[in-house]
Amino acid sequence: MSLKSIFSGRRRHLFLLLAPALTIAATPALAGAVSGSGRAEGIFIAQVILLLLAGRGLGELMVRLGQPAIMGQLLAGILLGPSVLGLFFPDVQKLVFPAAPEQQAMINALSQLGILMLLLLTGMETDLQLVRRVGRAAAAISATGIAVPFVLGFALGQFLPEWILPTHMGRLIPSLFLGTALSVSSVKIVASIIREMNFLRRDIGQAIVASAIIEDTIGWIIIAITFGIAGQGRFDPRAVALQVGGIAVFLVFSFTIGRRVVFALIRWANDNFRSEFPVITMILVIMGVMAEATQLLGVHTVLGAFVAGILVGESPILTQHVEDQLRGVITALFMPVFFGLAGLTADLAILRNGNFALLTAGLVLIASIGKFSGAFLGSKIGVLNVRQAVAVGSAMNARGSTEVIVASIGLGMGALTQNLYTMIVTMAVVTTLAMPPMLRRALNSLPIGEDEKKRVDRESLDEKGFVRKMERILLAVDDSRNGKFAARLAGLIAGAQGMPMTILRVSEADQQGSKDGTSRLVKVAAKKSQEAIKKDETEPGPEKVHLTTKVATKDTAVAEEARKGFDLMMVGLGETHDAEGTFTPEVTRLAKDFKDALAVLTAGDDPLPALNSRLRILVPVNGTPAARNAAEAAFAIARPTGARATVLYVASRRDTSEKAPTRIQEEAVLKDIADLAERYSVTVRTALHAKAEADTAILKRASSGFGLIVMGVSRRPGEQLFFGNTASTLLKTWKGAILFVAS
Repeated sequence: MSLKSIFSGRRRHLFLLLAPALTIAATPALAGAVSGSGRAEGIFIAQVILLLLAGRGLGELMVRLGQPAIMGQLLAGILLGPSVLGLFFPDVQKLVFPAAPEQQAMINALSQLGILMLLLLTGMETDLQLVRRVGRAAAAISATGIAVPFVLGFALGQFLPEWILPTHMGRLIPSLFLGTALSVSSVKIVASIIREMNFLRRDIGQAIVASAIIEDTIGWIIIAITFGIAGQGRFDPRAVALQVGGIAVFLVFSFTIGRRVVFALIRWANDNFRSEFPVITMILVIMGVMAEATQLLGVHTVLGAFVAGILVGESPILTQHVEDQLRGVITALFMPVFFGLAGLTADLAILRNGNFALLTAGLVLIASIGKFSGAFLGSKIGVLNVRQAVAVGSAMNARGSTEVIVASIGLGMGALTQNLYTMIVTMAVVTTLAMPPMLRRALNSLPIGEDEKKRVDRESLDEKGFVRKMERILLAVDDSRNGKFAARLAGLIAGAQGMPMTILRVSEADQQGSKDGTSRLVKVAAKKSQEAIKKDETEPGPEKVHLTTKVATKDTAVAEEARKGFDLMMVGLGETHDAEGTFTPEVTRLAKDFKDALAVLTAGDDPLPALNSRLRILVPVNGTPAARNAAEAAFAIARPTGARATVLYVASRRDTSEKAPTRIQEEAVLKDIADLAERYSVTVRTALHAKAEADTAILKRASSGFGLIVMGVSRRPGEQLFFGNTASTLLKTWKGAILFVAS
């Protein structure tokens, strides 16, 4: 039975399904045909609208069926192309997607830009720290996972019948493309399924994702080399050697000097432009420049876009907000258009031919066996057990987005025929749709070990963390002892994460150029924190803290800095409050201009404590997020200094309208804080003083030898900076150091 006869009874349903989108698409085209003006632009806009609507609708359907949304976008193109719409309604299909070269050039230009944007996003999602952490297993899996299917794909290209190959390319270039298409895996699709099943932190999940990252990276290098060979029209060992050398130089430069240049450019754009979205513009410029650089080397632009994405993704001040904005544009516009056009280009009608159907089935079989066996072999070399190896083999068989991009490049440069391209796209769809259920079944049978469970729990704590999610700190200090102590505390917190920091000197002496050594104090403390991190093999090595020092020459200095994107401002001034426990106008002014997390260091008449193992830190908690965040800041200070911390549960009884927490709830709060302390390798003592007023309990406990109180607070409404009655009482009564953390 033919494909046409199978669907003949559903023409009306198909037409009704696509009617709204086709009406939108056809209207500008018909109007242009009558008027004779703007016809090409009208059709182009109609094509984009139709691809977006169909891609979004089918993508949503695929997600609800437990499949990647990309598959829905690819299937949308297949439905709108000659495979379905062109089969049942050829006139409508030709109306909306005419074959005129100038018309195709417009949508293809958007598609080509979409390839670069997709590779940029893929690079940004590439986690090199993950690759380093599970390097041995991932290296083995990716090595055999690429080699086995690549050899099979290349060999298949050597034996394919002449009538399916490009007449002017010979067998070498199509065989290279075929080998690459069979060997790569889609990081995006693999990671989405692993994340959905909550296996992203599991050892096996990290090995799978890291392997896919390595395979993607190697795949784009192979494509770049293949593109260079195709440009020569023949295999020239000398030319290939020069291209490989050029790629090596490009990669070495990118991950050394280029890495620092990219970080500096993003920081410069973020800090100096006041117009909207300057960082996104800079990211796109970086992508374009690196894509052009690889083009000048004689290799494909995708390698430059991919490497640019990796460098951008590692930038220390790339905020989640900016990253989400860029991902939103790519996901909402470029992905549906590109994958829709990829499906539109495929013509599944060729599968009605028995020879093509047999070849396609053989291609799917070879691809699946080659990828599964290669990944399985690498898993055994990487010392994984059989069940883990089965899960890895199942996951690596998802090609989807990456393979379609490879096939599109091959078709665009003439290395693949239309029919061979269709076969590869069909294979990508079949293997990718088969992967999620296979992987889910394989992963569900894997138990979790004790050590692995501890690591997973630790990373779960990080996801809820306060300090762990910081990217940048603003330090507003003067030349006082308070300012210098605040600089040390900020350095300890920033050092563990390698966070960039801006030091804003706010006193008159500082404005006259006082050499207060604040930068040196921050660097010394940061180095101490980094040395503590390096002793923990489970922690990635932090970046060096980048410091920028500025002098506040006007009252709006904090407001101007705040717009650049800081997660925390720490304030350390000589005079912070009066005898009544009220913050000074200077502290209030600084805090008013900063809307994010705020830490204010205050000190009475007592000498400030030394930041060493003799220091005792008191951390009052009451079950609120603010108290938990302050506790994490305290532990970030205690870990590198060896300070001892005591967590004190307090609950104010002034407000009787709220139901008092039970003993079980109180103990649960203390356990959560104790787990957080363990995450920072800090041993803590816990204590309960829930029956007394909070300020009384804190002061009583602090008087027994504590040098620093770290307390979570919240800002109260009003022109005056106010953290509540408990904080005011401590300011008025306590003579030692207090770090108030308002988050």
